[in-house]
Amino acid sequence: MSNYSYVAVNPSGMETCGMLDVSDQSEALRRIKEMGLFPTRVLEAGEPGFRARIKAPVGKGRRVMGLKRDRLRISIPGLRRRVKPAILTAFTRQLATLVEAGMPLLRGLRILREQEENWKLKEVIGELSVAVEAGNSFGEAVAAHPRIFNPLYLNMVRAGELGGAMEVTLTRLAEFMEKAQKINGNVKTVASYTCTVHVVDVAVLTVMMIFVVPRFQQVFDGVLMGKSMPAFSLFVFGLSQAVKSHILSATIGVATLAALFLFGLRTTWGRWSFDQFKLKMPILGPVFRKAAISRFTRTLGTLMGNGVPILQALTIVKETAGNVVLARVISTIHENVKQGEPMAPTLKSSGAFPVLVAGMVDVGEQTGALPEMLMKIADNYDDEVDNAASAMTSLMEPIMIVFLAVVVGSIVVAMFLPLVVVAGGGLNGPSGGGDND
Repeated sequence: MSNYSYVAVNPSGMETCGMLDVSDQSEALRRIKEMGLFPTRVLEAGEPGFRARIKAPVGKGRRVMGLKRDRLRISIPGLRRRVKPAILTAFTRQLATLVEAGMPLLRGLRILREQEENWKLKEVIGELSVAVEAGNSFGEAVAAHPRIFNPLYLNMVRAGELGGAMEVTLTRLAEFMEKAQKINGNVKTVASYTCTVHVVDVAVLTVMMIFVVPRFQQVFDGVLMGKSMPAFSLFVFGLSQAVKSHILSATIGVATLAALFLFGLRTTWGRWSFDQFKLKMPILGPVFRKAAISRFTRTLGTLMGNGVPILQALTIVKETAGNVVLARVISTIHENVKQGEPMAPTLKSSGAFPVLVAGMVDVGEQTGALPEMLMKIADNYDDEVDNAASAMTSLMEPIMIVFLAVVVGSIVVAMFLPLVVVAGGGLNGPSGGGDND
């Protein structure tokens, strides 16, 4: 028997360390995984760094060698920014390309720091290179920046270091982030395009009702000279007057509802209700559901394919699900898997996942190819979201044109109906005068 020290991360993302009395390193790794931990470093007694790793404080506030985390920082509200996902994705792809080409990690970080234009990421890359140069692992350096690198990124890097395949891990991580960016971009395109259409419609109608229609009403009041106005015109003029009189109160009401909505999203019930509505709403609901399923399967498949234990992978997927309804389902799956049950029955009974997804997961579990099956599901739903986004954006433009044409055309007709009355009266007047003569 030998003593082994280890550093591992628990399902909540916190680091922990300890010692084991086992026969070899493989047995130590097996014991650590049985405890539900993900090992990042295992050292045998007598190896360099054994005592240092045991004595090093770990946890949320653990210092990483080489990083001056205690220096004075001035934080100005509104200027503290996170790195955008697209910028972080580009950095990961470039780093993966350099490492895959055989360049040492430290040199690759220094090159990327020199060419990086984003000042925040440039600073972070500099700290990563300093930490790696000081003898820390890349995973330890990444862990010091939780606002930049999420738990999925961190655990993927640690798994790559443990398996000795950092170039493969970075490539998989870059591919995952690129596909996640694509699917998120498609969903945002559909949602933003729909919102833009409604905003333009409301803006056009509001301008017409407040500024255009009242001008015509003033002209017609002086021209009709007591003659009755068409009913449709009276309706449009009355609607215009109501909009003009209550525009301030309506604006305050809309702002109040928006504030209440944002406040409600901060509550557990409000967030759950909104996420449930997103999955079941007409037209956009299927797109949101397919995007969420794609995110779940791709994240889980990527983590498991990179060697992350399934329980830890499910914990990470739950934290990065982006939907409270699916997060609860994933939590149930985690508990069932922890008790030795398969994933497929829980997916099928949840109602949040289609039967096809549950069936494919069942096949993957039975054949031992679950990561590959999850990636196939993600690719399939990526294509469906892409097709749905393209179809919706193509149909939205003609629908908007027809809607505005009908509404604006109706207002124009209402404006010209009094002119018909005036013109008809003008024609009858001179004719009647000629008969009297």
